[in-house]
Amino acid sequence: MITARRDGRGGVAAVLDRRLFLHLATWLGQWPAGPGLHVVRSHRRARPAWDGRLRPAIAVASPGCTVLSVAPDRVEAVRELADKSVEDLLAALPAVVGMPEYATHAGAFRWSTAPAPLPDAGEWIASTAPGLPSWLRLFDTDVLVVSDDDGRYLAGVGIKRHDAYGHELAVGTVPAARGRGLARRLVAQAARRVLDEGAIPTYLHNHGNAASARVAEAAGFPDRGWTSFGAFPA
Repeated sequence: MITARRDGRGGVAAVLDRRLFLHLATWLGQWPAGPGLHVVRSHRRARPAWDGRLRPAIAVASPGCTVLSVAPDRVEAVRELADKSVEDLLAALPAVVGMPEYATHAGAFRWSTAPAPLPDAGEWIASTAPGLPSWLRLFDTDVLVVSDDDGRYLAGVGIKRHDAYGHELAVGTVPAARGRGLARRLVAQAARRVLDEGAIPTYLHNHGNAASARVAEAAGFPDRGWTSFGAFPA
């Protein structure tokens, strides 16, 4: 059975931020649930996500429960996997949700209501602007970018607007510009914009990605022991 990892501070507060609650209920199709793993149906899993591609299986796990969201016609098949280990479930998940070519992801799920008071680092520009990396061009709204004095791209953040209540931040820095604190400043700056828009900023990263974890902590996204996993385009 899949359970959430607890942190050293006794888990999370009993009352969630309303924006996070609404985001999870909308994005997954149900939140919260009782202890253990709950496979729930959502038509969102059968519709294109923020980048026009399907996300056929998405789960969020708090210290108290795990909700795994799949398309309505896949619920029963996925429920048959409910007693498997995390590793076995992830290995079987793409095929069971009808996307055997998809990859799986498991990592930390973070959010922030108080981004770190770091100075702004970038400017908001169109994702179609010249010189941006291909991953930033997936976004259909402005992206936050910092460039060098010659206008060359150094780092950027895109916002995945999953729904009206939850916006996930994605950040990337070119190797030559790492170690300058650009990523944490961009994430904090983007998080402030998301909050100004009335949504909750979220941040996901692989458990083994220590650099991304440091960025999250420094930008004001603490590790509350929540996790996320699912099937995604390879």
